[in-house]
Amino acid sequence: MPGLTAGFSFTCLFRPAYPIERENIAFSEFASLAESEKERKQAYGSDAHLWLELPPFTPQFDTAVIARKISGQCIAGKNEEEDSPTTTAVKWVRRCCPDLPLSLVQKLFRLRQVKKTLTDSNASSEQQSRLKRVSAKDALSPGDVLCLPVNVQHSLPIVKKPRVCKDTDEMNFVRSLELYKDDAIIVMNKPPGLPVQGGVGIEHSMDSLASKYLKYDYPDGPRLVHRLDRDSSGVLVLGRDQASATLLHSIFREKTSNALSDDTFRVLQRKYIALVIGVPRRTKGLITVPLAKVVLDDGKSERMTVSDDPSAQHAVTEYNVIESFSNGLTWLELSPLTGRKHQLRVHCAEVLRTPIVGDAKYGWRAHKRWKPVPLPSYLDFRTNHNQQLPFGLNSEGSTISDRRPFLHLHCKQMILPDISSALKMFGSSDFDQYMSSLKKLSTVAPLPSHMQMSWDILKSLS
Repeated sequence: MPGLTAGFSFTCLFRPAYPIERENIAFSEFASLAESEKERKQAYGSDAHLWLELPPFTPQFDTAVIARKISGQCIAGKNEEEDSPTTTAVKWVRRCCPDLPLSLVQKLFRLRQVKKTLTDSNASSEQQSRLKRVSAKDALSPGDVLCLPVNVQHSLPIVKKPRVCKDTDEMNFVRSLELYKDDAIIVMNKPPGLPVQGGVGIEHSMDSLASKYLKYDYPDGPRLVHRLDRDSSGVLVLGRDQASATLLHSIFREKTSNALSDDTFRVLQRKYIALVIGVPRRTKGLITVPLAKVVLDDGKSERMTVSDDPSAQHAVTEYNVIESFSNGLTWLELSPLTGRKHQLRVHCAEVLRTPIVGDAKYGWRAHKRWKPVPLPSYLDFRTNHNQQLPFGLNSEGSTISDRRPFLHLHCKQMILPDISSALKMFGSSDFDQYMSSLKKLSTVAPLPSHMQMSWDILKSLS
């Protein structure tokens, strides 16, 4: 970074390719910079040893605006830049220096110890740069460079980073689940039985494992942007940094809020495969039935259900019958246009009256009458119950030939915008035109072993 003073530079926690990523600078990590004393004195004169520069101010992008541009939802004639929030000097210092105590930042502004570099192009080279005091509420313009007293680095607590012990087998297993990876996202094939997020009594989750094993050269692990039920499997998208995660959150929200619009361009598409008990009346259709949460057992448990209550959330699902069998089982392709909790499971059980195999929560009546499907002899060799997987996962799972089959719900495919390219192009003059032709990424996750075996068993009967 040119122009750094006092022989120090700030170590950026994220790559500098994305504007928003400049807001997290580890103030506790200073690296020496090969800069001559003469150059620093030319810039700041006798005060060169007193100041440390922050990165040049780069405005944040509004992720909701970009999400609307990607999905084609921008309002004609509206200047989106007018909605961009103003960034004050104190906000920028806090973003660049998250380890610096707030009380110290406020004190620096009160004592007029925060400066801004001013450049006079008409002055001589030795007088081009000078410092001017800024107040906490002063608005910044793109390219503004703030300076702090060099001695603030001594006010930071020394924090020892905890040592992370990585198990090679566990790391290899987690990384083997990767379907796609670029600068902005990592797409995983979540195995059934592994929760997405941690909680009470949960030792391992996709969230914690990603933080531990999927950092690579990034300072932090990737972040969750959507959910999959614990017993379901398939495509799970993670944002590799705050910028991509925030943008993906906005895209998922845009997808849900615009699900009922007939002319909405589907910027995000998900396709699930489910095996259900029964046969839908129609081979394909659109379910638009709202859902609401119901609390049971004095608050000890809860479930989602179809509801006409005004507070219920609209939920939209497309379905298509793949194949039905004489034993009453049916393979469905499900495309959720909204992202409600347990949406597919409730729509299948309560609307189509065909609960998903293995879903005892919403299809307990059907599973009371469940009869295992006989396993063909030529498939016996495929079972390998001695295979060990980490995190207590079952290598095979229970198929339709077992008394208690696993949940047969799998997110097979997700199509989403190329977030990495969108972030790199942000701020360019042809950004709007580029967004209109932004390419799509399609990732496909193979079926888990128990669903693949159920598929083969049913195929042998047809």
